[in-house]
This record gives sequence, structure tokens and C-alpha cells, in this order.
Amino acid sequence: MNNLLTQVPPPHTVPVHPAARQLLDRVTAEPAAPLRLAVVAPGGYGKSVLLAALDRRYRAADVDAVLVDDADRLGPDQLEDLLAGADGPIVVAHRPAAVASGWTLLQLGPLGVEDVAQLMSAVTGSPADPAAAAELHARSGGVPRLAERALLGRLEEFRPELDELDDDVLRYLIAAEAGAGRNLDLLCALLDRRPDQLPAIVEGARATGLLAPDDTLLPLAAVAVRDFGPPARRLTTVQRLVELQLANGLPVLDLALSLLGTGSSGASAAAAFAAAAGEALPSDARLATQLFEAAAEAGDRSPAVTAGWARAAALSGDLDTALRLGDGMLGAADAETRAAGAEIAATVLAHRGELARSAELYHWAGRADAFSATALVGTGDIEGARRLLDSPAPGVAPTLFAGAATRMARGIVDSVSGCATETLSTLLGAATMLEPALGGMLLPDSPAALAALVALHTGELALAESVLSRALAGGAGGDLLAVRHRLLLGWVAMTAGDLATAAEHRDAVAGRPLEARDELFFATLELGLARRASDLVGLQRSWNRAYQASMRQQTDLFTLLPLGELAIAAARTGAFAKLSGQFERAHGLLARLGEPPLWTVSLVWHELHAAITLEDADAVKAHLATLTTHAHCGRHPRALATAAQGWLAVLGGTFAPDAITAAAAELHDLGLRWDAARLAGQAAIRTSDRKAMVQLLEAARQFQGTAARREPGSSSEPAAGAGLAALSERELEVARLVVEGLTYKQAGSKLFISGKTVEHHMARIRGKLGAADRRELLATLRELLTRPDAT
Repeated sequence: MNNLLTQVPPPHTVPVHPAARQLLDRVTAEPAAPLRLAVVAPGGYGKSVLLAALDRRYRAADVDAVLVDDADRLGPDQLEDLLAGADGPIVVAHRPAAVASGWTLLQLGPLGVEDVAQLMSAVTGSPADPAAAAELHARSGGVPRLAERALLGRLEEFRPELDELDDDVLRYLIAAEAGAGRNLDLLCALLDRRPDQLPAIVEGARATGLLAPDDTLLPLAAVAVRDFGPPARRLTTVQRLVELQLANGLPVLDLALSLLGTGSSGASAAAAFAAAAGEALPSDARLATQLFEAAAEAGDRSPAVTAGWARAAALSGDLDTALRLGDGMLGAADAETRAAGAEIAATVLAHRGELARSAELYHWAGRADAFSATALVGTGDIEGARRLLDSPAPGVAPTLFAGAATRMARGIVDSVSGCATETLSTLLGAATMLEPALGGMLLPDSPAALAALVALHTGELALAESVLSRALAGGAGGDLLAVRHRLLLGWVAMTAGDLATAAEHRDAVAGRPLEARDELFFATLELGLARRASDLVGLQRSWNRAYQASMRQQTDLFTLLPLGELAIAAARTGAFAKLSGQFERAHGLLARLGEPPLWTVSLVWHELHAAITLEDADAVKAHLATLTTHAHCGRHPRALATAAQGWLAVLGGTFAPDAITAAAAELHDLGLRWDAARLAGQAAIRTSDRKAMVQLLEAARQFQGTAARREPGSSSEPAAGAGLAALSERELEVARLVVEGLTYKQAGSKLFISGKTVEHHMARIRGKLGAADRRELLATLRELLTRPDAT
């Protein structure tokens, strides 16, 4: 009669370990052969499954065998009594321990990937996917019990097994799951054991089959310990670990994460959450927000925790929570708390377009005069800004952060003084200086963003892209400023005529909730892309959103670029009069600052194009006069002034093609590809000189970066085939009909397609030929289709 001292596993469970299968094959072939075998392995490696399979084979062969599971639980005398008189095969299974002489040893190790795949097939009844088998092997470490329970969704079966563990072993497993399994000093303190007593406990943990070879918990084992271990014992163990770490001034972030969501409260839990939040803040503001909130819920409502919570919330983009907490701190009894609350509220208001109120709060706080000075310049109060910088508040430590903020403020003050030739260098220096100090710092705006704005206003697009890319990669200002940096990168790409990249940056932000300032830059970026793509439907749709955004944002120095884009779109959509109040405020702001060329030129350049669209000759002349006044301040204002003169000549119909080409080339060299191509293209449309038209059209294609490369010595006039060869037969048919004057609907009727399909064909043709807009496209097609070599 067989003695199987174990609960037999389910019938569908079969051994998959190669050594186990070999043993079964041997027993099946010679069931009566003498056998005295010790099967040794940690828990969960398949010992019980192997004994059950052996039992079935011995019974089928009518062989009396003694099969003993969990022999390690029996004393030596008990096992000896059990085996006394046995004359048939004997198999005992136990966890790792020394094996007496006279026994054959069979050690079961972890399964390989192919063995796990066989286990999956045996359990599920279907072939295993190799990738799924590899993933399960990685999570289970090849331990059969872990793999099988994961497959069946029965990890909760670990609950009673964990309940029965020795207390020291269980606490060791909990410590390992919390990330403290390799800290010997911490483990000794937790378990109240000497270092020489730890190995025995670790051996007990290894015997559970939950540890990897390096004594870390296997991934599925960690889930089991965390989710199905005794909750009270786990909580007290982790809290004790946290107390020990705090007492030694050591990091607690990993441990505190184990307490999140457990309902832990009291002084030690609150201290752990607060300390962990401080550790997380420089790199993960969202996690820091959770931890500060947990500290408050655990009972710590101190000003330090409230301020940290508000700061983390703001950095993660939750400005509503930040403003609520910061506003509540303004009524605190102590001045330090009030100042911290004022700084937080001031930062939120800056992001929400309330720069004047932000400046007041920064100044009231008395600790952030640099930010207050920057905001004052943005609202037109240059004298107030200079006073703050010339007499800084006492008691402010000269940290790297404070020094960089002051340098940033001085750069902005200098930007409204004369030609401001050193402004960009100063701001770039502030951005570089602040990079190592930015973790967890709450900013109303970053030096990188302000440097990029100055670079956009001065035609230094490569520098703008570089400083923004570094800020985005380094996480400067957290999630709060990541959106701003991304949007400004979109503006840089759009200004350079790289509409595809600009659209990628826009799409990376689309769908997020945006604060007033970011909403304005996003909406006007969409507007600018639609205008440059000659998408009239998109332009009208984007205009409504952009106009509403502009009405929610106070006009300041740092939003003049969006206002300029709005001006051109408003002229295109017939809504220019709606912006009169905003332009009055913008020019009033610039007047208070002394009409600084750096900030004035770009706005007037956009106003010039709005006036061109409106055919307002007097306004065009007035804007040209302003641009000419500032032309001495550098290459960028000089190029815009020259291009403006070219536009006036083009509109008047009396212009020299070479002069227009040269003006457009200078814009192109400054990175303004789209502006360069548009100037040359519009001149080509308006000239009656065929040779000049060809020259200007070719220049426009080159400026847009779509012209074919030429071999030295080739003709300066492109062959018609060079452009038309890129078109399909259907596109050529569409082009000829549209050039003949047919509407899209009429052309579609002739070709038995819809007018919408004709529109799509024309859009693809425009992209292939590099035309800036529809008028330039038609002029290019007329020129190409009427040549003798046109096909």
C-alpha cells in the first residue's frame, strides 16, 4: 500500500521538469526496481506534483512504495519509524537540507523557457506562445508553482502559506518586497538579530521558493507577498523599516511607496510620507504630490507639508490645487508661511496670464524680487523692475538658483534698453546656470523659454531650438513648463517653415488641459499652421479658439508673437477690428518701455502683413517706417526692413526681381524659409516679365527647400518635366483643368470624381511643387504647362 503524505495536486497538473520526467520514464519501465530517492527543492518547484505522478504509476503497476512529502517537517525519529520495514521503493521529498548517506539525490531546479511553455500547454490545453512563455518565465523565475498560479489567476492561494511562515522569514520577505532585502544592517535591526544569525533566516526564505538566485523576490512572488501576505504584519513591518531609516537619516522613498494606499496614519507614517515626497520632488512631481497628500491625510498639516504639496501640485500641472493651498497659506500667522504661499500663488497667476498680479505677489513675498522684476518688465514697468534689482531684499541666500534668476531678470531688463545686443547671451547663460539647480524648483517662466522668445524675436532660430531642447530633455520646471517648452519648439519650427515638425510639437500637447498662457501659444500655433498651409477652413476654425484665448490672457511683452499671428489671421478672416483694443494695449506697453527694437520689430512685421492683406497702403507705409527706424540694430531688423520695402514695391507693381530675390535670400539665411518663399512667390505672380517670373518661382522653390539639385553648368531655367515629372497622370489631368479656369466641382465632373477629390489632388500637387499658397501654385502650373517641353 502506498503512503502519500501530501494533498495530491489536481489531475491535470503533470511534472514538466526534465529530471522529473526522466524519473517517471524509468519507474514506468521498471516499477519494481529498488529505489531510495530524496527529492530536494524549495517550495513550489514540483516535488508534490512529482510524488503524485509516482503514486499513480506505482499503483498502476501494483507496487507497494513509500512516498513521503514534506519530510523536512518530520523529526528524524518520525521519519525512521515511517520508513521502518519498507522493502519497496522509497521516495521522500523535502526542502533543501543535507541528505543522509545511502540515498540517491534528485534536485529540482527552476524550469527553462521551453519547460515553462510545456507547463502553459499542459495547464491551458493549447500551444504556448513563445513570447508569452518567455515573459512568464521572467516573472516566475521558472518556479512551477508561481507560473501555474499566475496562469490560473490563483495567486491568492499563497495567502494561507504566507500565514503559516515563520515570523522572521515572513518579515524578511516583506522587507525584500519593500526594497530592503539587501540592507544587512537594516535587516538586523528589523529582526533584532546579529549578522551571524541572518543566514539561517535567509535560508528559510530561500526554501519558500519565492526568491531568485540573488535572494531578491521574484516578480510574481513580490505580488503575492504584497497583495496576499498578512496585512497587519506587513504594515507593522514596513512602518518599522521606515522608522529605522528615518532615525538614521537614510532614504525612505521605496519604503514609503509600500505604505501608499494602506491607510497608514500617525506621526511615523506622516514623517515617512513627507520625507519620501521631498526625495521624489526633483524627479517626479506627480508622485511627490501623492506623497505630500498622504502625509497630510496621515496627520501632518504643517506649513512645510502644505507648501511642499502646493509646490509639487504646481510642478505636475495641477494649478487648481496649488492655488487653493497657496491661497490658504496667505492667512497664516507666521511670515515665512505667508511668503511661501504668496510665491506659489504668484507662479500660478503667471501661468494663467495675470503677470501684473503675479509681480505684486512676488514683491509682497519679499523673497523673489528677480521674478517680480521680470514680470514688471513684461507689464511695462521698467523703472519698478530696475529698483527691485538695484536694491534686493535682505536675507536672501546667494544660491545658484537665486543667482540664475537674477541673471535672467537682468537679461529681460536689458532687452528693453537700446538694441539689446547682449540680452540673448545673458539669458542663455542663465538657462545653463540654472540647469543643475532646477529639480523641484517652481518657476513662473524658465530662462530657456525667455531666451527662446528673445531668439524668435531676433531671428536666432537655431539657438532657440537648442536651448528649448535642452530644457525639455532635462525636465526644467517639471510638467508645468514642459508644455511651454514644447509649444515654443513648435513656434520655432513654424517660423522656420518646418510645418511638419511644428505640427508634431503641437500634436504632442493636443488634448491636455492648458493654462491661459499655454492655450494662447497653442491656439495661435494652430492658427499659424493653417495660414501657412492655405487651409481656409482650418484658419477659420482655429481663429475662434485663438481669439478666445487672447481675450483670456492679459497683453504682456512675452505674448507679442501670438498677437502678431492673430493680426494676420484676423485680416484674412475679416475680423481685424476685433483686435484693436489688444493692439492699443500692446503698443501702449511698448511705448512705456521706450519702443524697444527687440520686441517691437517682430510685432510690426506681422502688422505689416496684416495691412498687406487688408490692402491698407497707409498702414503698410507706417509699419515700413517703424521697421526702417530700427534697422540699424542688427541683421534681423535690417532684413525685415528690406523685405518690407520689397513687399511695398511688389504691391506697387514696380520692383526689381534681383532686389526681391536678394531680400528673400536674406530672410532665408535667417531661417525664415516660409517668409522668404512667400515674398519671392508673390513677386512672381505679380510680374508680367516671363523671365523674371521664372527666376522668382525658382527662387521660391529653393527657399522652401523643395528645388531639385542641379549639376554645375546646367541651365538656370528648370525644365517643365522637372516639376511635372513628379505628378501622376491623374494629377496632370486635374492640373490642366484647374489652370484652364474650371472650379473643383467642374473639373471633378469632367473626370467623374468629386470636387473634394480634386481638392485633395491639388493639395498634393502644391506639396510636390513647393508652392506656398494657391495663387503661387496656379502661377507655377501655368508656367510649367505652357512650356514646349511640357508633357
